[in-house]
Amino acid sequence: MGKFVINGGKKLSGEVRVESAKNSVLPIMAGAILTSEQVVIKNCPKIHDVLSMAKILRSVGAKVRFENENLIIKADNLSGYTVCQELGKELRASVVMMGALISRLKKARLYYPGGCDIGLRPIDLHINSLKNLNVNVAESCGEIFCYTDRVKGRGIYLDFPSVGATENIMLSSVLCEGKTEIHNPAKEPEIVDLMNFLNSMGAKIYGAGTSTILIEGVKRLHGTEYQPAPDRIEAGTYLLATAITGGEVKINNCNVKNISPLIHKLCNNTCKISIKDDIIYLKSGREKKCFSFSTGPHPSFPTDLQPQAMALACVCEGVSVIEENVFETRFKHVPELIKMGADVTVKGRTAIVTGVPFLTGADVCANDLRAGAALVLAGLSAKGTTTVSGISHIERGYLDLDVKLKSLGADIKRQG
Repeated sequence: MGKFVINGGKKLSGEVRVESAKNSVLPIMAGAILTSEQVVIKNCPKIHDVLSMAKILRSVGAKVRFENENLIIKADNLSGYTVCQELGKELRASVVMMGALISRLKKARLYYPGGCDIGLRPIDLHINSLKNLNVNVAESCGEIFCYTDRVKGRGIYLDFPSVGATENIMLSSVLCEGKTEIHNPAKEPEIVDLMNFLNSMGAKIYGAGTSTILIEGVKRLHGTEYQPAPDRIEAGTYLLATAITGGEVKINNCNVKNISPLIHKLCNNTCKISIKDDIIYLKSGREKKCFSFSTGPHPSFPTDLQPQAMALACVCEGVSVIEENVFETRFKHVPELIKMGADVTVKGRTAIVTGVPFLTGADVCANDLRAGAALVLAGLSAKGTTTVSGISHIERGYLDLDVKLKSLGADIKRQG
């Protein structure tokens, strides 16, 4: 499984570059099978989730290879439409293969997806939306089988702006007959990125990032070379790591507007932040002030930064109130933070964090991707040694986290 051993108390200093967004790359990889021509995803991080998605694409007959920093996909001879249970349970994003396979082959078989255990995350919105597009869906013992003679565009209203459901509708209807309108879609930057990618292949999609997405079906898509957007969650993690250690760091390759909720909180937390083009420079203030926030769909505070922000709140003066409105069980990092001396009380979807002067190193375990990142941040600021086990979760979404932190002056090493 591996673990990180961290000797805390080192201020971070220097500069670091953010990778392409994991949550953009995965649906883009699924979208690459919508054409028989070659697709090049530029600067694609070799993180575990990307490697798992590559296995899924190969399992249905796509050719996938890395060439330096680029991922090259060619699906000129797809041989299958089934995402096996063993591969699908490795990551949540496997569910978007449903829309891609339906669009390309008119059928798809997969099992309920895996990924981090942070809530129920039902896929009823995905299934109901596909049914509205003239797709038949049969469910049995955790297996989902979808088939159609043709996808028919129509208006779809989502009861909740689900990112995955929005992506599946876009992927399944891009080659459909007629027009599809998605009302109340997810507005996350990754949705905009998927639209831009598909449009670079010849799709006609409009309105991603707004309250309505319009998709005009086309007959075919062609190959493309595409650069995904920077990872806003990775950028936010390094900003919070700098703030919690009292450091001074320049972060390259950032889309600032995509993490503006976090930047506003950090500015109110006595951090000095300057921005130029795609570079964020942060200098942590001497004092750390409490802050409160509620997570929600974009443009609200992102749930994927909630655990890391809580780690900072643990050492801020005063009481911070954190409300988690996206995933109902996304406080699994709390018991681990308490082992380190944090004062956190959870009541339903709300965590009340009373700041302490410092955290103390302890043996803790990462239960999911972002919780693991939070524990690393806590370890960076803690007195003594922190051992974070279960780092396979962390490596699903961060490329060389220990290497990058070490380059900023952190005392961290990977074992196992």
